[in-house]
Amino acid sequence: MTDTARSGRLPVVIAPSILSSDFTRLGEEIRRIERGGCDRIHVDVMDGHFVPNLTIGPPVVRALHRVASRPLDVHIMIDDPDRWYGAYCDAGAAGLTFHVEASRDPAATCRAIRERGVRPAIAFKPATPIEPYAEAIEAADMVLIMTVEPGFAGQSFLPGPLAKVRALRERMGERIEIEVDGGINDETVVQAAAAGANVFVAGSYVFRHDDVAVPIARLREGARRARGEPV
Repeated sequence: MTDTARSGRLPVVIAPSILSSDFTRLGEEIRRIERGGCDRIHVDVMDGHFVPNLTIGPPVVRALHRVASRPLDVHIMIDDPDRWYGAYCDAGAAGLTFHVEASRDPAATCRAIRERGVRPAIAFKPATPIEPYAEAIEAADMVLIMTVEPGFAGQSFLPGPLAKVRALRERMGERIEIEVDGGINDETVVQAAAAGANVFVAGSYVFRHDDVAVPIARLREGARRARGEPV
Protein backbone atom coordinates (compact mmCIF):
# COMPACT_ATOMS: atom_id res chain seq x y z
CA MET A 1 0.00 0.00 0.00
CA THR A 2 1.33 3.43 -0.93
CA ASP A 3 1.71 6.32 1.49
CA THR A 4 -1.03 8.12 -0.44
CA ALA A 5 -3.41 5.19 -0.07
CA ARG A 6 -2.66 4.93 3.64
CA SER A 7 -3.38 8.64 4.07
CA GLY A 8 -6.75 8.35 2.36
CA ARG A 9 -5.90 11.22 0.03
CA LEU A 10 -6.30 11.29 -3.71
CA PRO A 11 -2.98 10.65 -5.46
CA VAL A 12 -0.89 13.22 -7.28
CA VAL A 13 -1.56 12.89 -11.02
CA ILE A 14 0.64 14.41 -13.72
CA ALA A 15 -1.08 14.91 -17.08
CA PRO A 16 1.14 16.53 -19.74
CA SER A 17 -0.79 18.49 -22.37
CA ILE A 18 0.01 17.45 -25.92
CA LEU A 19 -0.97 20.95 -27.07
CA SER A 20 2.70 21.81 -26.55
CA SER A 21 4.03 18.71 -28.30
CA ASP A 22 5.27 18.29 -31.87
CA PHE A 23 2.05 17.62 -33.81
CA THR A 24 4.02 16.06 -36.67
CA ARG A 25 5.11 13.29 -34.27
CA LEU A 26 2.12 12.81 -31.96
CA GLY A 27 2.53 9.05 -31.57
CA GLU A 28 6.19 9.43 -30.67
CA GLU A 29 5.44 12.31 -28.32
CA ILE A 30 2.88 10.23 -26.45
CA ARG A 31 5.33 7.36 -26.07
CA ARG A 32 7.94 9.86 -24.86
CA ILE A 33 5.81 11.23 -22.02
CA GLU A 34 4.62 7.74 -21.10
CA ARG A 35 8.24 6.59 -20.76
CA GLY A 36 8.83 9.77 -18.76
CA GLY A 37 6.33 8.67 -16.13
CA CYS A 38 3.12 10.59 -16.84
CA ASP A 39 -0.13 9.31 -15.34
CA ARG A 40 -2.56 10.65 -17.94
CA ILE A 41 -2.38 12.39 -21.30
CA HIS A 42 -4.19 15.72 -21.47
CA VAL A 43 -5.80 16.40 -24.85
CA ASP A 44 -7.01 19.95 -25.54
CA VAL A 45 -9.88 20.24 -28.01
CA MET A 46 -10.70 23.79 -29.19
CA ASP A 47 -13.31 24.84 -31.72
CA GLY A 48 -12.27 28.40 -32.58
CA HIS A 49 -15.55 29.70 -31.13
CA PHE A 50 -15.66 29.05 -27.39
CA VAL A 51 -11.94 29.85 -27.34
CA PRO A 52 -9.92 31.74 -29.99
CA ASN A 53 -7.96 28.72 -31.17
CA LEU A 54 -8.62 25.62 -33.28
CA THR A 55 -6.95 22.29 -32.54
CA ILE A 56 -8.15 18.72 -33.05
CA GLY A 57 -11.36 16.69 -33.29
CA PRO A 58 -12.63 13.15 -32.66
CA PRO A 59 -10.58 11.44 -35.44
CA VAL A 60 -7.32 12.58 -33.84
CA VAL A 61 -8.51 11.57 -30.37
CA ARG A 62 -9.38 8.14 -31.80
CA ALA A 63 -5.89 7.86 -33.28
CA LEU A 64 -4.29 8.89 -29.99
CA HIS A 65 -6.33 6.25 -28.18
CA ARG A 66 -4.88 3.58 -30.45
CA VAL A 67 -1.30 4.41 -29.47
CA ALA A 68 -1.67 5.55 -25.84
CA SER A 69 -1.24 3.25 -22.86
CA ARG A 70 -2.21 5.98 -20.36
CA PRO A 71 -5.78 7.30 -20.01
CA LEU A 72 -6.76 10.20 -22.26
CA ASP A 73 -7.88 13.22 -20.22
CA VAL A 74 -9.84 15.05 -22.93
CA HIS A 75 -10.71 18.71 -22.32
CA ILE A 76 -13.28 20.04 -24.80
CA MET A 77 -13.24 23.83 -25.00
CA ILE A 78 -16.17 24.01 -27.39
CA ASP A 79 -19.59 25.58 -27.78
CA ASP A 80 -22.58 23.27 -27.20
CA PRO A 81 -20.75 20.33 -25.56
CA ASP A 82 -24.07 18.45 -25.38
CA ARG A 83 -23.92 18.08 -29.14
CA TRP A 84 -20.37 16.74 -29.19
CA TYR A 85 -19.60 14.84 -25.98
CA GLY A 86 -20.74 11.53 -27.46
CA ALA A 87 -18.21 11.71 -30.28
CA TYR A 88 -15.33 12.20 -27.85
CA CYS A 89 -16.55 9.45 -25.53
CA ASP A 90 -16.71 7.08 -28.51
CA ALA A 91 -13.27 8.20 -29.70
CA GLY A 92 -11.60 6.86 -26.56
CA ALA A 93 -11.65 9.51 -23.84
CA ALA A 94 -11.19 7.98 -20.40
CA GLY A 95 -12.27 11.27 -18.83
CA LEU A 96 -14.13 14.07 -20.58
CA THR A 97 -14.05 17.65 -19.30
CA PHE A 98 -16.44 20.29 -20.63
CA HIS A 99 -16.97 23.92 -19.64
CA VAL A 100 -19.89 24.95 -17.46
CA GLU A 101 -19.97 28.27 -19.32
CA ALA A 102 -20.91 26.42 -22.54
CA SER A 103 -23.39 23.90 -21.13
CA ARG A 104 -27.15 24.30 -20.69
CA ASP A 105 -27.32 21.75 -17.84
CA PRO A 106 -23.86 20.69 -16.64
CA ALA A 107 -25.18 18.17 -14.10
CA ALA A 108 -27.26 16.40 -16.75
CA THR A 109 -24.29 16.36 -19.14
CA CYS A 110 -22.13 14.77 -16.42
CA ARG A 111 -24.72 12.04 -15.94
CA ALA A 112 -24.95 11.41 -19.68
CA ILE A 113 -21.17 11.13 -20.00
CA ARG A 114 -21.02 8.68 -17.08
CA GLU A 115 -23.68 6.51 -18.75
CA ARG A 116 -21.24 6.05 -21.63
CA GLY A 117 -18.61 4.66 -19.26
CA VAL A 118 -16.48 7.82 -19.27
CA ARG A 119 -15.50 9.88 -16.21
CA PRO A 120 -17.26 13.26 -16.34
CA ALA A 121 -15.51 16.48 -15.37
CA ILE A 122 -16.43 20.15 -15.46
CA ALA A 123 -14.16 23.12 -16.11
CA PHE A 124 -14.24 26.74 -14.95
CA LYS A 125 -12.59 29.72 -16.59
CA PRO A 126 -10.57 31.91 -14.18
CA ALA A 127 -13.39 34.42 -13.63
CA THR A 128 -16.29 31.96 -13.39
CA PRO A 129 -17.59 31.45 -9.83
CA ILE A 130 -18.20 27.91 -8.61
CA GLU A 131 -21.09 28.69 -6.26
CA PRO A 132 -23.90 28.52 -8.87
CA TYR A 133 -22.76 25.05 -9.97
CA ALA A 134 -23.12 22.98 -6.80
CA GLU A 135 -25.27 20.32 -8.49
CA ALA A 136 -22.80 19.90 -11.35
CA ILE A 137 -19.87 19.64 -8.94
CA GLU A 138 -21.67 16.84 -7.09
CA ALA A 139 -22.33 15.05 -10.40
CA ALA A 140 -18.71 15.26 -11.63
CA ASP A 141 -15.72 13.06 -10.88
CA MET A 142 -13.31 15.95 -11.35
CA VAL A 143 -13.35 19.74 -11.47
CA LEU A 144 -10.82 21.60 -13.60
CA ILE A 145 -9.94 25.10 -12.45
CA MET A 146 -8.22 27.01 -15.25
CA THR A 147 -5.24 29.05 -14.07
CA VAL A 148 -4.96 30.83 -17.43
CA GLU A 149 -7.57 31.99 -19.91
CA PRO A 150 -8.26 28.90 -22.04
CA GLY A 151 -7.14 28.89 -25.64
CA PHE A 152 -3.35 28.99 -25.95
CA ALA A 153 -0.35 27.24 -24.44
CA GLY A 154 2.53 29.06 -22.77
CA GLN A 155 0.56 31.62 -20.74
CA SER A 156 1.56 32.84 -17.29
CA PHE A 157 -0.03 31.31 -14.20
CA LEU A 158 -2.89 33.22 -12.56
CA PRO A 159 -2.90 32.68 -8.77
CA GLY A 160 -6.41 34.08 -8.21
CA PRO A 161 -8.29 30.90 -9.22
CA LEU A 162 -6.56 28.98 -6.42
CA ALA A 163 -9.18 30.43 -4.08
CA LYS A 164 -11.70 28.23 -5.92
CA VAL A 165 -9.42 25.22 -5.50
CA ARG A 166 -9.28 25.81 -1.75
CA ALA A 167 -13.03 26.26 -1.50
CA LEU A 168 -13.69 23.10 -3.50
CA ARG A 169 -11.33 20.96 -1.46
CA GLU A 170 -12.78 22.28 1.77
CA ARG A 171 -16.31 21.57 0.58
CA MET A 172 -15.74 18.20 -1.11
CA GLY A 173 -12.88 16.68 0.86
CA GLU A 174 -11.27 13.82 -1.07
CA ARG A 175 -14.49 12.87 -2.85
CA ILE A 176 -13.52 14.65 -6.05
CA GLU A 177 -10.37 15.24 -8.07
CA ILE A 178 -9.34 18.85 -8.59
CA GLU A 179 -7.27 19.61 -11.68
CA VAL A 180 -5.37 22.79 -12.51
CA ASP A 181 -4.30 23.75 -16.00
CA GLY A 182 -2.29 26.77 -17.14
CA GLY A 183 1.21 27.98 -16.35
CA ILE A 184 2.05 24.92 -14.26
CA ASN A 185 5.75 24.42 -13.58
CA ASP A 186 7.95 23.28 -10.69
CA GLU A 187 7.13 26.46 -8.73
CA THR A 188 3.43 26.96 -9.43
CA VAL A 189 2.67 23.27 -8.87
CA VAL A 190 3.62 23.84 -5.22
CA GLN A 191 1.06 26.64 -4.88
CA ALA A 192 -1.65 24.60 -6.60
CA ALA A 193 -1.00 21.47 -4.54
CA ALA A 194 -0.97 23.45 -1.30
CA ALA A 195 -4.38 24.87 -2.26
CA GLY A 196 -5.79 21.37 -2.70
CA ALA A 197 -5.31 20.35 -6.34
CA ASN A 198 -4.20 16.79 -7.05
CA VAL A 199 -4.19 16.67 -10.88
CA PHE A 200 -1.70 18.87 -12.70
CA VAL A 201 -1.66 19.69 -16.42
CA ALA A 202 1.59 21.02 -17.82
CA GLY A 203 2.42 21.56 -21.46
CA SER A 204 5.28 23.91 -22.28
CA TYR A 205 7.13 23.11 -19.07
CA VAL A 206 7.24 19.41 -19.96
CA PHE A 207 7.76 19.41 -23.70
CA ARG A 208 10.53 21.99 -23.82
CA HIS A 209 12.83 19.43 -22.15
CA ASP A 210 14.61 16.79 -24.20
CA ASP A 211 14.25 14.38 -21.28
CA VAL A 212 10.62 14.79 -20.24
CA ALA A 213 11.13 12.49 -17.26
CA VAL A 214 12.93 15.34 -15.49
CA PRO A 215 10.06 17.90 -15.47
CA ILE A 216 7.47 15.20 -14.78
CA ALA A 217 9.45 14.06 -11.73
CA ARG A 218 9.91 17.65 -10.55
CA LEU A 219 6.19 18.31 -10.79
CA ARG A 220 5.37 15.17 -8.83
CA GLU A 221 7.98 15.91 -6.16
CA GLY A 222 6.86 19.53 -5.79
CA ALA A 223 3.22 18.53 -5.40
CA ARG A 224 4.02 15.82 -2.88
CA ARG A 225 6.19 18.11 -0.80
CA ALA A 226 3.42 20.73 -0.74
CA ARG A 227 1.04 18.04 0.51
CA GLY A 228 3.50 16.89 3.18
CA GLU A 229 4.03 13.50 1.54
CA PRO A 230 7.26 11.53 1.01
CA VAL A 231 8.96 12.19 -2.34
